[in-house]
Amino acid sequence: MISENSPPTPLSKPRTKRGHVPYGRRNLLKGAGLTFALPCLESAQTLAAEEPSPTEPPAAAKRLVCIGSVLGLHRPAFYPKQTGADYAPSPLLANLASNRDNFTVFSGFDHEAANGHKNWDNFLCGKTIGDVSLDQMAAKKIGVNTRFDSIQLCAGDIPPQRMIFTDTGVPLPMLNRPSVLYHKLFASADSRARSEYLLRSGKSALDLVTEDAKRLQQRVSHADRQKLSEYFTSLRDLEDRMSRQLNHLATSDVQVDYDLPTYDPIAPTLMLECEQIMLDLMALALQTDSTRVATLFIAGLGQVFTLDGKTMRAGYHALSHHGNDPDMIRDLIRVETEHMRCLNRFLDQLKEKTDAEGRPLLDTTIVMFGTGMGDASRHSNRDLPTLVAGGGFQHGKHINNAGKSHLLGDVFISILRQLGLETDSFSNATRGIDQWA
Repeated sequence: MISENSPPTPLSKPRTKRGHVPYGRRNLLKGAGLTFALPCLESAQTLAAEEPSPTEPPAAAKRLVCIGSVLGLHRPAFYPKQTGADYAPSPLLANLASNRDNFTVFSGFDHEAANGHKNWDNFLCGKTIGDVSLDQMAAKKIGVNTRFDSIQLCAGDIPPQRMIFTDTGVPLPMLNRPSVLYHKLFASADSRARSEYLLRSGKSALDLVTEDAKRLQQRVSHADRQKLSEYFTSLRDLEDRMSRQLNHLATSDVQVDYDLPTYDPIAPTLMLECEQIMLDLMALALQTDSTRVATLFIAGLGQVFTLDGKTMRAGYHALSHHGNDPDMIRDLIRVETEHMRCLNRFLDQLKEKTDAEGRPLLDTTIVMFGTGMGDASRHSNRDLPTLVAGGGFQHGKHINNAGKSHLLGDVFISILRQLGLETDSFSNATRGIDQWA
């Protein structure tokens, strides 16, 4: 998990590939004078774990991202009316058009757990709150050789609900300030003030190592030079947008209901902007192999959003308790549309970014978007809207659990198997989804 004193990533022995001088990752970075995270390069294979054991077949997926919305999704706007591969996109899924063949929609699945907001915590645990969560089970297999075995993030105020639990039942804390995550992942100095200065001044951390970066690009292959160029560009773009966000907040009249740290002024009403930045940082964390397991909790309290110049008629939490009021539902779907747009942008990024073998990250990264709340208006934890993308599954379909023959844990079993974990059970589920993998 992400922490202040996480150990450095274990390194593999340098290898020669395509005639290049064999540089190990530490030697490559040391020789170039660089001390911040870089994407996976063919010229410096980062982990022995990337090379499958001769006796263990390679897993179809190597990374896991779990995104949970505390207020759920309006199911009539999320679920397609048809099942199988020929379904027509629902209003919310229409925002994922560019990834139509990269995800699967699951309807009718849940953990058969108790109802109510307090039982949202079952989302990644199964039937019993406090059982080890899906991501932590995966982290023990795929996260042991990365800088952070897992990272836990939150967009918005951190609410009473928890999403991540260790195998001893301890809920893990979440980060909800993008600049703190950014500093942990990418800052080369140990001064938080320096990271704040770089963001506020509009300068990039790359400005401090321009010549070193040029020397590094001269040492690697043509494919790696292009990858580094793309990575540096995306990092500059992210820093630029974060700087603009900080400048906007510094001059705005946005009111917040808690004391916001001066170095990271992210307001509750800007939760959706925070959500996108967190997803961008997660994409960079996966690209640099800083972690292979990441979670994002999408909070939802009383913030009133203004979207496309129109202020919602109530706060996000109140909209989710719409009582079938059509105007409230319309505004709720508008907020959930933003979640889908953020997700689509994230999936697009994973399609564009590549791993050390030159494959799109989405091919080997499982991304699950779901919730522990099936219908917030009725406080029901039944029929949990779930979407799974990437990771080598046979996607492009809507799987409906009309006969209630499966549990959501069966989806989790298939996810764990795809990550190389041999398991036949998850909580009260014991079957997996055979027609999907």
